[in-house]
Amino acid sequence: MHFVTRKRRQPPAIIIISLIDILVVLLVFLVVTTTFKQQPSLRLALPESTQPKQSGSEESLVVTIARPSPERPNLYLGAVPVTMEKLQAELRARAAQNPKINLAIRADNDAPFGLIVKVMDAAKAAQIKSVSAFTRNPGQP
Repeated sequence: MHFVTRKRRQPPAIIIISLIDILVVLLVFLVVTTTFKQQPSLRLALPESTQPKQSGSEESLVVTIARPSPERPNLYLGAVPVTMEKLQAELRARAAQNPKINLAIRADNDAPFGLIVKVMDAAKAAQIKSVSAFTRNPGQP
């Protein structure tokens, strides 16, 4: 009888350099696509002020009022488009959770002033004591 001896195969060589390259590309993709703080991507022309407010604190709500446009809404709570009724309900709910909450208004230079007043009235009705506005330095784009 003739027995066949099987040769042991060597395991395939894994090229670790290409795996590291793929891992780095995936890591870069993950970092780039991760959003850190959601804000509506609207181009606002903020009013000028010599004492500008640059950003809201961690416990503040940000309401963005854009210039009127037929293709997009002009009122946002954070990054979410809202109606005035929805905004009032949300302000009441958030003020009930945290009585020391602040409201920051980001209004475009061409936003209707009546809408800004309505947002301030909604904040007053929700018992929000601190309301501020975002502005920019004179001469800054």
